[in-house]
Amino acid sequence: MNTYNFRGKAPIYLTIVYALLIFILCAEIFPVLYIIMMSFASKQEIVTRGFFLIPRQWSLNAYAYLVDSSNFMQAFRSSVTITSVGTVFSMLMTTFMAYGLSKPWLRGRSVLNFMVLFTMLFSGGIIPLYLLVMSLNLLNSYWSLFLTGAIIPFNLIVIRSFFQGFPVEVEESARIDGCSEFGLLWRIVLPLSLPVIATFSLFYAVDYWNTYFNAILYLSDGSKLPLQVFLRQMMNISDGSQEVTESGIEFSPAVRMAAVIFTAVPLLVVYPFLQKYFNQGALLGSVKG
Repeated sequence: MNTYNFRGKAPIYLTIVYALLIFILCAEIFPVLYIIMMSFASKQEIVTRGFFLIPRQWSLNAYAYLVDSSNFMQAFRSSVTITSVGTVFSMLMTTFMAYGLSKPWLRGRSVLNFMVLFTMLFSGGIIPLYLLVMSLNLLNSYWSLFLTGAIIPFNLIVIRSFFQGFPVEVEESARIDGCSEFGLLWRIVLPLSLPVIATFSLFYAVDYWNTYFNAILYLSDGSKLPLQVFLRQMMNISDGSQEVTESGIEFSPAVRMAAVIFTAVPLLVVYPFLQKYFNQGALLGSVKG
């Protein structure tokens, strides 16, 4: 059997691969760098220079404007509330259900598992879900966001798979010592499941922080709209150095770029603290499942 020797051409292949990766990296970094630099530019410089990458005069006026804007800060507080409360609520619901479905002695376990899997493939649609939320009098309430996004089936399946691989000996030992089922989950299982819990808490936090469609679908009160909706409203204003909305709020290009940075920074700040759990937590449940 003839084999082709790639040793001589390996450096060429590696050079092409590295060059391609560097090109992709530069293509991804350039828009982010442009947004950051534009947010520190003055309004006059944006008007006179047009396109540029490094501003001649650095200014924090755009960030100061957003901090002083009551509408922007209200949207920011709404996003923080939705993300923090929603993440805790979703993790509680997902963890409790995953722990129950991981027990072989649970009656109807196979049926419930099938129902969870079914929702990954089919959904009732937007209109029936909206009618259900309306019939429960949840419109214009944060609970319309919390309940409709309480459990993501994929997250549930992975966490359930992790709980299924939990050592049975540890659980039996805790029950012999008089530990209840809830105490077993709270005091033993959850502390040993920290990588999985931290990883999927981050997944839920990202989903809630980026809430847009459900917010405009269920929320009509402007004071409850999250940051993503407010950012979209800013971007919908026609381009120009000075734009004034119907409410008299001015959104210059620098202010818009600063709003984008404000929107992205919170998750970038949280991620390093959970990074050590991320890779481990994302793989544990899927491998054991």
